[in-house]
Amino acid sequence: MAREKFSLVIITYNNADTLEQCLAAANFADEIVVLDSGSNDATVEIAKRHGATVATHSFDDYGPQKQRAIDMASHDWILNLDADEILSPGTRAVIEHALENPDAAGFRLPRRERMFWSVQHPWSHRNGHLRLFDRRRGRMNAVPVHAAIEVHGPVETLTRADFVNMGDDDIAARVAKINRYSSGMVADKLARRQRFSGPMMLVYPPIFFVRQYIFKRYFLSGWAGFIASVLGSFYVFLKYAKLHEAHRRAPVHPPEPAAQRDALGAARRPSSRRG
Repeated sequence: MAREKFSLVIITYNNADTLEQCLAAANFADEIVVLDSGSNDATVEIAKRHGATVATHSFDDYGPQKQRAIDMASHDWILNLDADEILSPGTRAVIEHALENPDAAGFRLPRRERMFWSVQHPWSHRNGHLRLFDRRRGRMNAVPVHAAIEVHGPVETLTRADFVNMGDDDIAARVAKINRYSSGMVADKLARRQRFSGPMMLVYPPIFFVRQYIFKRYFLSGWAGFIASVLGSFYVFLKYAKLHEAHRRAPVHPPEPAAQRDALGAARRPSSRRG
């Protein structure tokens, strides 16, 4: 049975170390669109070698940049991946079957995380992320730092498909990302006048750890799963610790729009994993 054609959409910045694997695993896409923001490594050459339509646009924030790339696509169905995300074997057949007369507006793909020297165990809980969608019924939202696709209509999860996020190959890279992301989230929380950071700073980190390590079965990944769970709880602690610090340093006023954009952009700019 014929399936809907789809475009693979990726934004890049110095992603030569993972882009080859990303594009090779998704080479069944009917079109590849890559929007680069000024890479100075082999990223653009790799994309062109895989037959991608490549354009360049300066990066302002993750959501707007990704939406620009989506708008460049020729097909209505979009497979939205980051340059460090690699489809697992067997995912192709699941995606192609899902696109045979689809009733849903979008499909979630479970994501497994790279945990430093290993990859998240397949029997642990995999968070589903909306990555395959009909752009006539969806677009990027305006949420700072963690911008994502939102669609109007039913969404299904392709449980037999998944992808691996190769973003953090060591603990130092994860800690650096946690520091950037938590700073970006503070700008958003201040703009929304969020308070009560003290109780959240005290209660939420241990709850997060237990949920991640025990109930999401990160213990199946050994010490890597334990470390990832501890760093995840540290991330939620750091968000509220920085918010508490901001409240103590100055009266709570929304930051100037330009300053807020700078903070959020620094948190979400795609970058090489080599730093």
